[in-house]
Amino acid sequence: MTGKVFSREEMAAAFEQFEATVDRAAQTRDWDPWVAQYTPDVEYVEHAAGTMRGREEVRAWIWKTMESFPGNHMTSFPSLWTVFDEPTGRVICELDNPMRDPGDGTVISATNISIITYAGDGLWRRQEDIYNPLRFVKAAVKWCRKAEELGTLTDEARNWMRQYGGAE
Repeated sequence: MTGKVFSREEMAAAFEQFEATVDRAAQTRDWDPWVAQYTPDVEYVEHAAGTMRGREEVRAWIWKTMESFPGNHMTSFPSLWTVFDEPTGRVICELDNPMRDPGDGTVISATNISIITYAGDGLWRRQEDIYNPLRFVKAAVKWCRKAEELGTLTDEARNWMRQYGGAE
């Protein structure tokens, strides 16, 4: 709990800015503005990667994750639905993680639930991402198989597939 209650309007405006910044980061592949939206002492809980504390831990993780396969093939992170819980300062949403077109217009994605706690002044003090990692692996494998079929599979994705997807 934040100790302070924020209005739905303030939280909604801050979340709209958060989404716009995340979208810009996905388009430019510059993850620093995304990280700058968190408080310096942010706690980021990512169930597969663990808990990160502070912007610098989050920054190192986000750059590594989003600049290697399959993260570097994710094109955006739009919210499919959002709930604002003013008493706790939390935004709860389902985020989509679509991957780039493998070459025939196919859309392959996986979703996660995120709980983001607002700190005020446009900053977020905590984020927890909840998802089944196997769904993300399944989506990435599906993308790799489709890209291989279409002749667009990158060497990085092929190597990932060998390591995690059961390919030869």
